[in-house]
Formats: sequence, C-alpha cells, structure tokens
Amino acid sequence: MSKELQTIPQHVAIIMDGNGRWAKKRLMPRVAGHKRGVETIKRITKYANSKGIKLITLYAFSTENWGRPQDEVNFLMKLPGDFFSSFLPELIENNCRVECIGDITKLPEDTQNILNKAIAESAHCTGLVLNFAINYGGQQEMIQAIQAISQKVKEGAIEIDQIDEALVEDYLFTARYGAIAKPDLVIRTSGEQRLSNFLLWQSAYSELYFTDVLWPDFSEKDFEEALVAFSNRNRRFGKV
Repeated sequence: MSKELQTIPQHVAIIMDGNGRWAKKRLMPRVAGHKRGVETIKRITKYANSKGIKLITLYAFSTENWGRPQDEVNFLMKLPGDFFSSFLPELIENNCRVECIGDITKLPEDTQNILNKAIAESAHCTGLVLNFAINYGGQQEMIQAIQAISQKVKEGAIEIDQIDEALVEDYLFTARYGAIAKPDLVIRTSGEQRLSNFLLWQSAYSELYFTDVLWPDFSEKDFEEALVAFSNRNRRFGKV
C-alpha cells in the first residue's frame, strides 16, 4: 500500500465530517457515526505517527456545534472518556502527546477533567502531538487575540505599529507550536468543500484536500492518497 512520498507534511489538520451521514445511510442514530468516527481517529493517529508527522489537529467540536440536538451534544461530551480510557495507554506507549485548543472551560466538568488528565499523563511524550480542537472557532480565536493585544496596547506594553503577523500569531491558541503552527495540509472528509471556521488564520497558505469519503470510512489508504496529493503539489506561498 505504501508509496514513496517526496514530502511529508509536519502538521496535518483534519475536519472530520460525515459521521451523521454515515449513520443515516445505515439507518442508525447519528451517535453511532460519532462512535465509529472515534475508531477512525485511533487508526489515523497511528498511521500518521508511523509516517513521521509531528502534529495532527482534529476538529472535534466547534463553537457552533452547541446548536445540535441536546442528546447528540451530551453523547459527544462523553466520547473523550471512552476514547482515552482505551487509547491513552497506547498513545503514551508510542510517545504521542495529547493537547487541546479552544475554550474547554465551557465543557462539562467531567469532560474537562478527562481531557486535562490525558494532557497531563502524556505531557512527557516527545513524538506526534494529537491536538483536539474542542469548543473551537477560528473567528472566536481571532477575536480573543485582538482583545488580548488591544489590552496590551491600552496598558502601553505594545505600540500599535508593533502589531504584525508574528505578534498576532503569539496570541493564537496555536502559538505553542511555533514553526509548525500553520497546517501544511488541511483534509476535509465527506465531500463538503469549506473550512467551517477552522484554523482560518493558520490555513492561509495550507494545501486543501477534499474527499467524498465519510470520516468513519476514512482509511489509512485514503490518508495516504491525501499525503501523495500533497507531496505532488508545488507550494509557492504567493510567490513564483
């Protein structure tokens, strides 16, 4: 199955779309699709780690997802517990670190505790970072950055003419990732072709890859096809 890749992206961001449609096609409740989607996360994480990818950011729950049916939201809030209870030991064994971006303080306390525990227990790992965007929105991220920078200007700590791209990036959720904060490749499953408020600043020059495959069906082979497509592209970043 494996093909020779000329270039491996350091940071891959994934919009995991299609769980509900996967379940609907099988006359199952939407939550069954989410449950199956968690298994896909496990497979894709292990595959990404084997390829030497340094950072995977998964769009797990957006700020807009609170508008979904309450039963579905409640189920999604319980998924991290099931995921980490079965998968965290394997992640740690493979030197993978768990992190989150977004405002997790708005999540139920149990969910926060599960996430914080996974982050703490894997903090020593130095390999692939499995980064979950939870209660995350790209516009909201930029608003909080603008507010924080404005406060610094008000306090006299920053001059207006000091505000540039690098400074703004220091105030984004992804600042901790430094040189790899911007995804090289953004993958969206299920056939939809939009970013849906995901990493809007960081994806300015990311390569975008759309596939009709629904997230629960997204396989290592599908991921490899995305990596091959990325490897064959010529990234110019607005230059010749």
